[in-house]
Amino acid sequence: MIVSHKKLTASLLVSATLALSLGVLNPQQSFADSVSSNSALAASAIQTGVIESSVRLRTTPSTSGKVLRYLSKGDQVTILEATNSYWYKVRTADGEIGYTSTGDQYISVITAPSATPAAHTAVIQSTVRLRETPSTSGKVLGYLYKNDQVTILEATNSYWYKVRTANGTTGYTSSEDQYIEATATPAPAPVPTPVPTPAPTPVPTAPTQAAVIERVIAAGMGYLGTPYEFGSSRNDTSTFDCSDFIRQIFMDAANLKLPADSRQQGDWVKQNSAVVTDIAGLKRGDLMFFMDYKGSSASAYAGIDKSAARITHVAMYLGDGQLLQTYSVSSGGVRVDKLSASWVNRFLYGGSVIR
Repeated sequence: MIVSHKKLTASLLVSATLALSLGVLNPQQSFADSVSSNSALAASAIQTGVIESSVRLRTTPSTSGKVLRYLSKGDQVTILEATNSYWYKVRTADGEIGYTSTGDQYISVITAPSATPAAHTAVIQSTVRLRETPSTSGKVLGYLYKNDQVTILEATNSYWYKVRTANGTTGYTSSEDQYIEATATPAPAPVPTPVPTPAPTPVPTAPTQAAVIERVIAAGMGYLGTPYEFGSSRNDTSTFDCSDFIRQIFMDAANLKLPADSRQQGDWVKQNSAVVTDIAGLKRGDLMFFMDYKGSSASAYAGIDKSAARITHVAMYLGDGQLLQTYSVSSGGVRVDKLSASWVNRFLYGGSVIR
């Protein structure tokens, strides 16, 4: 039997309304509402995650876990478990399972009712695009051609169907009659359901400087304890030296790639920011650059022209006299330190990366 997309949409919306009346979580509820005491995901909901910025997929829920691959912005994953407050266990589109960060900057969570309406078969009437998202700006995954058969998974709204093709590809396509006709087993006439007026799409706003800095610091705190290695590889996060660590956390949280060593990073700050030579003028998140250790007393540095001294170390200032840094194997790797007299005497200058 041939039914129009408008009838199918009404049928699907009724089924979805029934599912909600039985207590299935609303898609707009926060992910925290569907997880109890950081246990496995509630059985009543299927969790899909959309990657917001590049993030690692690891073998274990730890920054020391082996990196299986990088998940890219726009990738979709199935969330299998909220392991704890910091990690999700996920399955990628190609079936690979691992752990990734729960941070909002890396992943957004979509909750879909588990009691979905029965799938419907549809026949393509004329060539139409299959897109990654229900929007004309969504990435084109491919084309559907006349007489192709697809399975309709949901009527996303009045304009789009979510479909699965014969080869298993899932995406979104137009629900207009000239492009697709749905076939379904006759069902009782649905109760008319008002079609809600789509809410205006909010215009995204750029995060504030302070918000970006806090994300960078959070990324850095996630590496606490990562071992120190002088000249560490810039291609993995198993070990860090001072400049590799600073470079990595800005890449993770701000998608900003700083130069690879501390002297070049110091030059970058001079060229792109206001240089601060008085520690009292530093702000939370500023970088601090230091010269060689000469001794713990101020007299050990007397007569040194700090404007010409060579940078040998970089750290991030956290405020309240604290540093986030890594500087030796014996110190235990990435750590938070007090800004002792030794560090104060070695200080050359600092400045902000995010402006």
